[in-house]
Amino acid sequence: MKTRAITAFFFTIVMLGSIFLGSYIFSAFYLLLSLATLLEFYKLIKTAGIRPHRNIAVLAATLMFLMTAGYHYLQFETKYLLLLIPLIFSIFISELYKKDKIPFANISYTFVGFIYVTLPFCLFYSLGFMVNSEYNYHIPLSFLLMLWASDTGAYLFGSKFGKTRLFERHSPKKSWEGFFGGMFTSIVVSYLLSMFFKDMNPYYWAGMAVLIVCFGTTGDLVESMLKRSLNAKDSGSILPGHGGFLDRFDGLLLGAPVVYAYIYLILN
Repeated sequence: MKTRAITAFFFTIVMLGSIFLGSYIFSAFYLLLSLATLLEFYKLIKTAGIRPHRNIAVLAATLMFLMTAGYHYLQFETKYLLLLIPLIFSIFISELYKKDKIPFANISYTFVGFIYVTLPFCLFYSLGFMVNSEYNYHIPLSFLLMLWASDTGAYLFGSKFGKTRLFERHSPKKSWEGFFGGMFTSIVVSYLLSMFFKDMNPYYWAGMAVLIVCFGTTGDLVESMLKRSLNAKDSGSILPGHGGFLDRFDGLLLGAPVVYAYIYLILN
């Protein structure tokens, strides 16, 4: 428990620092974090005998993130994302040279990495540029605070009142009482944030909190499903007491795309 608390403390400091220290630190940090999480995902699925095209995927993911950053900094047209197509589809050509009995599993899981990890991180990163197309830490910071409030509330309410299992097959400890406790704490945090950040009205902040709790919890369940299918307890060991990056960002992976769409529709 002590190790977990110490890791959580330093992890929180690093996460907040990456947001408050400006757009360039924010960009570099989330590029590296997205690549580390992607590599962890590929390492995890290799335990099932699947051999994803890691090198091509890392190069494509790097370009995908850099093009996203370029769009926000330089305002170039999205048509340049088409340059990724030849690189991504070179995965099929590369597979031709592998002597493997499950070629399409290798190809499929390579693409799953882009969809499950890289795209959500790109969209979370883009939350920092949604206000007047300039870097503004309000929305990504609020996302993380609401997500952390949801996790904390779910743990506290679940420990105290949890009786009705939420999805026992994939996560025996989660309860509906914890889920609604997390919803309550996240909405309270959204209201407090709306008092300082005037980018949206309080109802829109509360809507963001509801989406984060619903899809963040779903992301946790999906990652648990992935680990159970591979007989893995944690996705990695880089964060003592917390497991790996996938364990720590499972809520972001499903929550960020939905929140991005929500904020985009509100602000436009």
